[in-house]
Amino acid sequence: MATPPVRQWGVTPPISTALPTAEELSANDDLIAELKSQNNFESPAETERRKQSLQLIQRVTIEFVKEVSRKKGLTPAAVEAAGGKIFTFGSYRLGVYGPGSDIDTLVVGPKHVTIEDFFSYFPTILEKMAAPGMIEKMTPVPDAFVPIIKLEMAGISIDLLYARLIVPSVPINLDLRNNDYLRGLDEKEVRSLNGTRVTDEILELVPQQKTFRLALRAIKLWAQRRAIYANIVGFPGGVAWAMLVARVCQLYPQATGSVIVGKFFRIMNKWAWPQPVMLKQIEDGPLQMKVWNPKIYHGDRFHLMPIITPAYPSMCATHNISLSTKAVLLRELQRGGDMVDKIFLKQLSWNDLFTRHSFFTSDYKYYLSITSSSKTKEAQAVWSGLVESKLRHLVGALDRKSTIAVAHPFPKGFERIHSVSNDQEAEAVKNGSTQYQSKDTKTETTDETKDIAHQAAAEMGAEDAAVPDPHIKAESDNRTIYTTTYYIGLELKPLEPGASRSLDISTDAQIFKSTCTSWTGYQPGINDLAITHVRNFDLPEDVFQPGETRPVRPKKKVVRKTTDPAAQKRSIDALDDPTQSDAKRQLTSNGIPSAATPA
Repeated sequence: MATPPVRQWGVTPPISTALPTAEELSANDDLIAELKSQNNFESPAETERRKQSLQLIQRVTIEFVKEVSRKKGLTPAAVEAAGGKIFTFGSYRLGVYGPGSDIDTLVVGPKHVTIEDFFSYFPTILEKMAAPGMIEKMTPVPDAFVPIIKLEMAGISIDLLYARLIVPSVPINLDLRNNDYLRGLDEKEVRSLNGTRVTDEILELVPQQKTFRLALRAIKLWAQRRAIYANIVGFPGGVAWAMLVARVCQLYPQATGSVIVGKFFRIMNKWAWPQPVMLKQIEDGPLQMKVWNPKIYHGDRFHLMPIITPAYPSMCATHNISLSTKAVLLRELQRGGDMVDKIFLKQLSWNDLFTRHSFFTSDYKYYLSITSSSKTKEAQAVWSGLVESKLRHLVGALDRKSTIAVAHPFPKGFERIHSVSNDQEAEAVKNGSTQYQSKDTKTETTDETKDIAHQAAAEMGAEDAAVPDPHIKAESDNRTIYTTTYYIGLELKPLEPGASRSLDISTDAQIFKSTCTSWTGYQPGINDLAITHVRNFDLPEDVFQPGETRPVRPKKKVVRKTTDPAAQKRSIDALDDPTQSDAKRQLTSNGIPSAATPA
């Protein structure tokens, strides 16, 4: 009797189907223990609260669809049959959520229930059906690139999207993986559906979901700690990291999570980029929609590390990756692989893999500080998001400089509130000074504040963002300034013997500023943007964590007089020289003003 053929996972045969060794199983147990100690898993009570919240939203969805159906004159039988169903996607659906994670949720309705109906009726019905005090905050954002309702409910953050299908009813057993459900939808509706479709495909395409989830938890934590988890500024986002881990699982279908983590670093570091990472062959579908194809589309040829979504229409999830962020990623993958090798040799522990990044403490000597500022909190939320969405263009311009090896954007912005008493102090704040930061406020990073308007503007470029009217806000005054600062670490190429360094990025900085200020919602006198050069020892105190060692100013050097005229030329390295007076150091040789030294 012939043995049935073994299923091939992915587009190539596996590298190994070997079963785990005792050593690998032990390392896997150690990895689970470390993730637990890192608070990566939530309590059963919190998971139960999530389930109850989702059950409520499912009941609300059915009632919402019935309400709209009645308003539109459907027969009682059609009202009862109209249905409605919710789908989760993202980290919750993948099973890699932890304490405080959002739940990405898609509400699906039949053809007669529109997105306008969703924003008109759903919030009211939800408030009516929820227990008193259960809804802590609800913010509809109908004008976002992907319209959304942000919810805080029973201590859980939920993002609600809506999509309708061109069908008369949505049964509870509906399977969104059927491409025919995309017929008749516009691009915005397809985008809303695709979050769920991609997540479900990923889970279908891995050999062992339990192994995949453990490995992905480890890789996500590692990427977040190493500050390389941010789609907007040019690193992979959550879906891209999930697809990379899934591909390694396909190549080692019997391996433990610990082995997948080790193989992940080696395979992705040695991958023949820009050869795409795909979980299955790209498929055609029923729509006239663009599918990733570098042979047809010129723009697709420029993707440096393409990771392709498995659900139709397939897209590149990593089109934002630049030469510099690719270099940083490869460096981190090499470091991660070296560390896991030592973990298996018992020379290091899993805890060492998850060590926090050293972006501010030791990675770079030179930084660019990009500070967006506004006179109201509402205006700043949108403006800072717009600036964040354009940061990758500045990184791309720096990549083209012959003297810059790496321009590494830090994925989070630092939000500060300042109180000033005159124009001179206001100008210093706009240029990055923290000297006048309000004493009763603390600096927060953009991922901590989770401002909805900022997130929407950052993800979508603020093209559809509603611009707040500064004259409406009574609290707006000239004494308070809201700033968000992003940092780019600069690594310069080594000098050839006898050569002097020349670096002028003033033109690139000006082009970046023009790109941002040409946004239709830009308000002169309300919004501002400044790019300044900062040395590592001049970085503000609040970018460092407690216990981290700050870089210190180099000790004063004894400078001998010389008659060599070449020695009189200042290079960017002259900024290391503390013998230069502050007045001379205000304009650096890169054409960018130095930031006012933080107090």
